[in-house]
Amino acid sequence: MNKDNIQLLQQLIEEHRALGISEQIDYDKFYLYSIITHSTAIEGSTVTEVETQLLFDEGITSSKRSIVEMNMNLDLRDAYLYGMQWIKRHEDITVQSLIDLSARVMARTGSEYHSMAGDFSAAKGELRLLNVSAGFGGRSYMSYLKVPAKLQEFCTELNERRKKIDRNDVAAIYELSFWAHFELVTIHPWADGNGRMSRLLMNLLQFEFDVLPSKVRKEDKAEYIQALVDSRDEDDIMIFIDCMARLHCQNMKCDIEQFRMSMEDEKVDRKGGQKTQKVDRKGGQKTKEALLSLIESNPKVTSIEMASTLGINRSAVAKHLKQMQEANVIRRVGADKGGHWEVVTLS
Repeated sequence: MNKDNIQLLQQLIEEHRALGISEQIDYDKFYLYSIITHSTAIEGSTVTEVETQLLFDEGITSSKRSIVEMNMNLDLRDAYLYGMQWIKRHEDITVQSLIDLSARVMARTGSEYHSMAGDFSAAKGELRLLNVSAGFGGRSYMSYLKVPAKLQEFCTELNERRKKIDRNDVAAIYELSFWAHFELVTIHPWADGNGRMSRLLMNLLQFEFDVLPSKVRKEDKAEYIQALVDSRDEDDIMIFIDCMARLHCQNMKCDIEQFRMSMEDEKVDRKGGQKTQKVDRKGGQKTKEALLSLIESNPKVTSIEMASTLGINRSAVAKHLKQMQEANVIRRVGADKGGHWEVVTLS
């Protein structure tokens, strides 16, 4: 990773931590949902972040999306939740553990394949028994005959690097995760799901060493794919590593800007002022009053619908709802999924 990227990365991490952004209520959950949404979007899913949250939290599917797209997101969520528990045990990463992880990524959408070399199932995470290329007329990946040995070599080197890593060297941690991402997608062990698996493994390594996980946004797909291609063509992995560092810095900058804006909104709200926004809050009601109004009109309103209606951050909505529950202004009746809100008092 070049010096400029290292310096910027360290600066943004310090600012991110100092602001306490990751300490916001439900930040980890919403951030994970965003990672999943963008990862599947890179593979062609059109499910939005709002639809992802409704799917995960409320079990509500969108009539605009196919069942395959919905299942792709559900599979990846299950793989992340499993992987986040597994990686914290700091066990060796083996070929079999990667197969098990891939089986979760492809559980609902994986196909059965019949090749000259034999039958295999993507839904079971089984390694490919056929040769594949990067799209029609694209560059071919290594022969399937070489995959098992190459994957074993990768696991051995990855485990050695994990044991030697300096947990205080944030740049080194990110570089390790980006390296693992590149190597795994280059080996291309599976007939399908290689991109999701490579981004998942990258994030799991970042979770293991307690750094903010990297998100590859769908808007950055072209730059991301080009960096993979250029790194392979020029045999220079640093092209990809520096691209990933740059994209991660851009995402942190966006997080910081959004957080500062939401804090400014809160200051105006506390002073009784009126914010300039796209959504009319009925004459400038304070946020809690606006939330109460929404709950009174629709007790089954979801937090994501509240955020969308009021034009504020979802984590800010969650914070207000918690405060209102603690003040015995509202209470939640039933589970998050299928339950409803009830107003206790308007004082």
